[in-house]
Amino acid sequence: MKRHLAKLMTGGAIIALALTGCGSGSPSGSTAPEGGGTAASGDLQKVTVGVLPIAPSAAMQYGIDEGIFEKHGLEVELQTGQGGAAMLPAVSTGTMNFAVGNPLSVMTAVDKGLDMKIVSGYSNSKAEGEDINGVVTKADAGIDNFADLEGKTTAVNTLKTQGDLTIMESAAIDGGDPQALKFSEMPFPDMEAQLERGNVDAVWLPEPFLSKALANEDYKLVGYPNQKALPGLPTMVTFTSGSYASENPEIVADFKAAVTEALEAAEADPEGVRAVLPEFMGMDEAVAKGLKMETFDGEVPTEVLSDMGELMLKYEYVEKAPDVAAMTVQ
Repeated sequence: MKRHLAKLMTGGAIIALALTGCGSGSPSGSTAPEGGGTAASGDLQKVTVGVLPIAPSAAMQYGIDEGIFEKHGLEVELQTGQGGAAMLPAVSTGTMNFAVGNPLSVMTAVDKGLDMKIVSGYSNSKAEGEDINGVVTKADAGIDNFADLEGKTTAVNTLKTQGDLTIMESAAIDGGDPQALKFSEMPFPDMEAQLERGNVDAVWLPEPFLSKALANEDYKLVGYPNQKALPGLPTMVTFTSGSYASENPEIVADFKAAVTEALEAAEADPEGVRAVLPEFMGMDEAVAKGLKMETFDGEVPTEVLSDMGELMLKYEYVEKAPDVAAMTVQ
């Protein structure tokens, strides 16, 4: 198995490069020709891909390690960002050729006039059974369903994204008033401590934070908002700029094919993906081995994304329902 080490970069530096209007190239210092460039190793096409510092991103590293991207003629350089919305400027300016992020951020950006294209699917939450994110509260809080969050404060990592959107819709399904819910923005690692101190009433946690919190008998699960509101909701997709897609159709097609193959391999080899996590994220090996993972799938789930677009319109995240087909590379 070939081993390719990802070159990681802090989100702040990526954003700074994007805002200074840097052109296409590698923020690590090397310069790539326009259109992604060719690798020094020969015929491989070099592309930079933004990823989030979260467990599902390891599927990209897994695909690199397995030589899947190289097989499709690509040399991938990974760069880390702190959120899908933060990576959008870098993709727009060409600092990144592609990124892996929240589809809601992409759809919101398109609604605001930014030319973005979804290239492939990536990861989906579970349509049934134990999901990979959930809302947790104190066992004695008297919060038994999402409607009970009325007048209460729930922590989410970022406002106006999938967390608060699906929690509001879940409250509505449970018979509550979604407009009566309150949300507070904070990083996932800080949430459990803030819940313990009573600074928030509930927290929206992904893995591995969800399992860690539920291992404490003082906490309980309110429910899985993704699963309740939109079963199988995509947690991430890959995307690029409209200009890059139109100017480099062959590279985009190769990237889409490589990602799809890498995700199929990752879904079939969850232990292999978990084995990447200790080095990729600095995660404890024991935690990595027991981690619940999203479903990896390169197909764009147009129907579910369209349903999410309708919810975005319902809760005024966007001014008109997103046309998912039109913003997807065919």
